[in-house]
Amino acid sequence: MGGVLEGLRAVDLSETLTGAHISQLLADFGADVVLVERPGGNPLRSQPAWPFWGRGKRSVVLDLHDTADRDVARSLAAGADVVIETWRPGVAERLGLGYDDLAAANPQLVYASVTGFGRDHPWSQLACYEPVVMAKIGGLAGFSNLSRRSGPAYVSTPYCAYTASQLALHGILAALYERESSGAGQRVDTTLLQGALAHDTWNWLIRMLTSRYPDALAGGPPVDADQLIPNHALFYRLLVGLSADGRWMQFSQTSERLWQAFLRVTELDVVLEQPEYADAPNSDDPDVRVAFWERALERMRARTYDEWLKVFDEEPDVWADIFRHDTELLHHPQLEHDRRITTIDDPEVGPVLQAGALVRMDATPAPLDRPAPRLDEHGTDVRSSVLALSGRSQPDPITPKREEEPPLAGVTVLELGTYYAAPYGATLLTDLGARVIKVEQLDGDPIRHIIPFPEVGAIKVLQGKESVAVDIARPEGREIVLELARRSDLVLQSFRAGVAPRLGYTADDLHAVNPDLVYLSAPGYGPGPPCGDRPSYAPTIGAASGLAYRNVGGVDAVPQRADLGMEDVKRYSMHMNSAAMGPLNADPLSAVSVGTALALGLLARQRGAPGQSMVMSMLSTMTHALSEEMVEYEGRPDPARPDRDLYGLSAWYRLYQAEDRWVFLAALRARDRDALADALDLDAGWQDVDDDALAATLAARFATRTAEDWEDVLTARGVTCVAVSPGGLDGILFNDIGASCGVVAEVTHPTLGDYPRCTPMVRFSRSGGVAGPAPLCGEHTDAVLTELGYSEERIAELRSAGVIGP
Repeated sequence: MGGVLEGLRAVDLSETLTGAHISQLLADFGADVVLVERPGGNPLRSQPAWPFWGRGKRSVVLDLHDTADRDVARSLAAGADVVIETWRPGVAERLGLGYDDLAAANPQLVYASVTGFGRDHPWSQLACYEPVVMAKIGGLAGFSNLSRRSGPAYVSTPYCAYTASQLALHGILAALYERESSGAGQRVDTTLLQGALAHDTWNWLIRMLTSRYPDALAGGPPVDADQLIPNHALFYRLLVGLSADGRWMQFSQTSERLWQAFLRVTELDVVLEQPEYADAPNSDDPDVRVAFWERALERMRARTYDEWLKVFDEEPDVWADIFRHDTELLHHPQLEHDRRITTIDDPEVGPVLQAGALVRMDATPAPLDRPAPRLDEHGTDVRSSVLALSGRSQPDPITPKREEEPPLAGVTVLELGTYYAAPYGATLLTDLGARVIKVEQLDGDPIRHIIPFPEVGAIKVLQGKESVAVDIARPEGREIVLELARRSDLVLQSFRAGVAPRLGYTADDLHAVNPDLVYLSAPGYGPGPPCGDRPSYAPTIGAASGLAYRNVGGVDAVPQRADLGMEDVKRYSMHMNSAAMGPLNADPLSAVSVGTALALGLLARQRGAPGQSMVMSMLSTMTHALSEEMVEYEGRPDPARPDRDLYGLSAWYRLYQAEDRWVFLAALRARDRDALADALDLDAGWQDVDDDALAATLAARFATRTAEDWEDVLTARGVTCVAVSPGGLDGILFNDIGASCGVVAEVTHPTLGDYPRCTPMVRFSRSGGVAGPAPLCGEHTDAVLTELGYSEERIAELRSAGVIGP
């Protein structure tokens, strides 16, 4: 078959990175995407990654302030299946391109809208650039330890923008899936705020517990960056160290088995046997924790990275990847082996090395045979075909499903995986109504035990799922898994390479019992050698992909030298650990992409494709999430990078310290700058000074008033300048921001009682959503086995034999 979306048409009205990612995936998988560009072109054309973001699309230039061109845009929408817009609320409606206007002419339209804070919030009219949203919700404060100075830090990774694009794609693909049976389209809404909320894995629950039980529990940062003291045992299991030849390495030893292997290989197990170091990572004495940390760093510096690679080959449960930077990810041996990188000839710049499709699909592969268009390259064709598009015959509508029924109601997902990076993708489908049956080991997914307070680390990734505890290596356990596969629509597995074949859970194994099954393999590195059998966690991929170096401002910010002293090694180690595993990280970036792949595979089957095998990985996903960097071609300009102190990208787009706290200024348009100069009473000739001098002048002005004053004064003049929230992202579900944005739902956990969780990350104009609680391990084992036809006696026998639990 051709691409999944072949025969569908999409109109992209956006000019943002979020919109570009949405329409790129649609184009990659065969949709006819018409990119509507302003006169002069989409601003993203000036960015190095334009050949990647624009590939496969058609370009038409329309001045949407011109009546005739607006009519062309409306006619395009009248013949489209999908429309994408990322304007501030009200803009589309003023142009006559809002959902209600377009749906009246095209009731089958799926209309996707991404805003900063929603449609009705007081902040909705802000120009919601990524750092503006991050500033308001505490995201920049959460990365404060990335900078050498005090205060919040500018973060380069587009966490909100990329994640929101995938959430929007979940909504679009689910709405298209639902439309196949109902015949009716609908509006799909998500926000950059919700993109950020997908990242807080467990900090919000730690905050809740320490607030609920202040006399029993105390919260604190995982590290004391000023005093260079690790405060959490997990820090040691995810150590960053320097090799003998000066390469920074990120280890991945989260589970107990991996940790014990690491201790054995480094001979740190002998150290822990000494009375003064007994249980050092959990010691109450900071001097003991630091001393053990120094011992571990010394062990890492005892070998070059090539020598470490030989150790890893001998001990597959021990692994560290190096911290890459710039475009090094495109040359990672795993991606080269898996052929996840492609070269496309661009009409403007020539051959471009870039990421392949987000997911590899066996039956409906992405064509990837068209480069990015020249400006208005298809303008004549698009304009001449408008009448044909608008007059396209529509099938007779079918009575829609019951109002408020979720779009994926009736879909069953079988989950075989652990931790967060893949499983949270299935969690997001529960928000859309899918039934997700998670098969867990008898003592539970290891993420249940990753935080000292049991269950807290796992609650978010388990929400809405049914838990079945089964020993899947036993023949009787395998029978249960195969029967679940026979009754499922989708399977998600994220085992390390080699595990699925050894246990008998490959795509071929499960297709033998259910040929219509959509099977997604989503490991950390890949399905096979050279790294597929290596353990991978968020910081591992954050290091391997270049995300960490991007967050600290580039390779010059953290030197790679073998001659660094111990104090420098400790400081930089802690620094890179925070950059790779901050409050927002690679796990959710990967997970939201898994959700997209699952929805895409489901839609492919609904549109006539057979059951198929699909493959993606955390590592390959990062080529998309970090796409601003991930292109190579002759003459490629350097991407914009923040200054060394992580204030921002320029004097017009950066953090400033006000009288009391910080503000973030985003004055990118000429009229914004003129208004700012007037408000700040800048001297004549301010346009002629260099950026550093201008930043110093603006810094002196901003220091004279409070942050809230500046936000009030400048937003009244149309200049985007916001006070930076001093709290962290984890506080949103407990403060006025979460309540006012409508992103908080109350649910009940079997042991924790009532707790807040995020509402579904996507909202629909017609379909509903689901916000379920997290289960205990094996909570649904008996119910699910009964549904499969097992008797009470047989269930008791299996439990007695240790096949099921608890």
